[in-house]
Amino acid sequence: MRAGATVAVLFAAALGIAGPPSAAAAPGAQDECYTCHLEQEMPEALGYRHDIHRERGVTCADCHGGDPHSDDGDIAMSKAKGFRGVPKKQQIPVLCGTCHGGEGEGLRARYKLDDALSDYKQSAHARSLDANPKGAQCVSCHGVHGIVAVTDRTSPVHPGRVVDTCAKCHGAAAYMRDFNPSLPVDQKEKYLTSVHGRKHAAGDAKVATCVSCHSNHAVRTVKDPRSPVYPTQIPATCAHCHADATYMARYGIPTTQYDDYKGSVHGKALLEKSDLNAPACNSCHGNHGAAPPGVASVVAVCGQCHQSNERLYEGSVHKAHFEKKGLGGCVVCHGNHAVEPTSDTMVAFEKPSPCADCHVDGASDEAAPKIHRLRALLDSLTIGQKQAEDVLARAENLGMDVADAGYTLKDAHQSQVQSRVAIHSFREEDLEEAARPGIIVAAEAEEAGHEAIGEYRFRRQGLVVSTLIVTFAVFLLWLKIRQIERRQRDEDA
Repeated sequence: MRAGATVAVLFAAALGIAGPPSAAAAPGAQDECYTCHLEQEMPEALGYRHDIHRERGVTCADCHGGDPHSDDGDIAMSKAKGFRGVPKKQQIPVLCGTCHGGEGEGLRARYKLDDALSDYKQSAHARSLDANPKGAQCVSCHGVHGIVAVTDRTSPVHPGRVVDTCAKCHGAAAYMRDFNPSLPVDQKEKYLTSVHGRKHAAGDAKVATCVSCHSNHAVRTVKDPRSPVYPTQIPATCAHCHADATYMARYGIPTTQYDDYKGSVHGKALLEKSDLNAPACNSCHGNHGAAPPGVASVVAVCGQCHQSNERLYEGSVHKAHFEKKGLGGCVVCHGNHAVEPTSDTMVAFEKPSPCADCHVDGASDEAAPKIHRLRALLDSLTIGQKQAEDVLARAENLGMDVADAGYTLKDAHQSQVQSRVAIHSFREEDLEEAARPGIIVAAEAEEAGHEAIGEYRFRRQGLVVSTLIVTFAVFLLWLKIRQIERRQRDEDA
C-alpha cells in the first residue's frame, strides 16, 4: 500500500462520503435534532456543521435513531421512533457498517467506498474491541461529529496526521498494557528517526506512514501470515513503493531491490523455503526506524546473523583497507540485495570473483601468492569431498553398506562451511585449521569407499570360485551315481 494519494483510497470507506440508505438525500435534509442542538451551541452540533456526513444529507437520527422531522424532544427521542442515543463503543463498527459495509453496497458503489466493516472484522483492533470496550473502532481514528475527508489536512487520518493518530494508542504505555503488554510503545519515536519519518516531518505527504505497511482497517498482528508485515510478506510490502520506478523517481532511489532480493540466497530462503529466520528488508534496514545502513554500520548489520564472519573480518587486513577507501565491508564482496551463495570461485583473479576488483595475478601484487594458497586449501577440501562422494556412490550402487562413511563425510561439509567463514580473516593458518579436518575426513571416507568396492570385488571373485567348486563337486557326484547305477545293472544281469 502506498502512502499519500493511495492512503486516500484506503481510508475513504470509513470517512463517510455517504450516509445510510435512508439519508441519501441532498444536503439540507430536515434534521430538527441538529437544528435544536446547534441553537444550544452543543459541541456535537458545532462539530457536525462541517462533517462530511451532514454534507451528504446524513441526519443525527441516522446514527442515533429517533425522528429527525419533529422539533418535540419527546417525539424526536422516542424509543418508539427507534431512538438509541449514544451507541455503545462495541456497536459502532456495525452501525457505521450499515453504509460502509456489505449492507451499504449501493452507496459504496456510488461513492467508490471499500467494504471497511469486512476489513475491520479481520483486524487485531476488532479482536481487541471484542475483549475490551476500550479497543479501537471507527471513531477512535476518524473522530465522531467532525469527520472530514482523508484529503482534508485536518482529518486525523490524513497522511500528514495519521502517525500521530496511531500513536495516541500505540504510544500510550498504560493503554497498551490492557491489550498487549509486550508491544513496544516507542514506534512513533523510532519512526521520526527513520528516512520515512524525517521526510514526513518535513511535510512530504507521499512518504510511507503506519498505514502504508500495516494497512488501515484490516490491521493484523505481525504473527498473522496474512499481515503485510509478516516476514514472508515484508519484501512485497516494501516493494509496493520501492519497486515502482515512477513513484520513486522523485527520490532518486533505484527500484531493482525487490527483484535482486528474490534471486538472492536470503530471498530464496525466506520466500521459497519459508525460512522465517532468513532476513527480509527490515532485518537490515529496520522497521519503524528504517534507514539504509551507512558504510560504517554495514558490518555490524550483517554481523547480527553472521557473528563469526564479523569477528574475523574485524581482525583482518581488509578492514583497514576498506575503511580507508570508504568501502562498506561485507557488501564489497557479497553485494547487498543480490547476495549470492558462497563458493570457492569467489577466491580467484577472474570475474565474477570480487578479488579481481582489487587484485591481479602477478608479481606486482604481493597478495597474489596468498590468494593462490588460500584457493588451494579450499580446492583440496572441495575436490576431496567430491571424490569421496563419487566413490561412496559407486560402492552404494554395488550394494555395499557405506552408510557410516557417508555419515562421517558430513563433517567434511561442515568443515567446508567453517572454511568459508575462516576466509574472512584472510589468514592461511585460520583457513587451514578449519579445512584440515575436512580434508582428512574426506580422504578417510574415500578410502572406506575404495575398501568397500574392493570387498565387493573379492566377494564376487569368491562367488565365482565357490560356484566352480560346487559345480565340479556336483559333476563328480553325478559320475559316482552313474557308476553305481552301472554296477547294479551288471549285477542284475
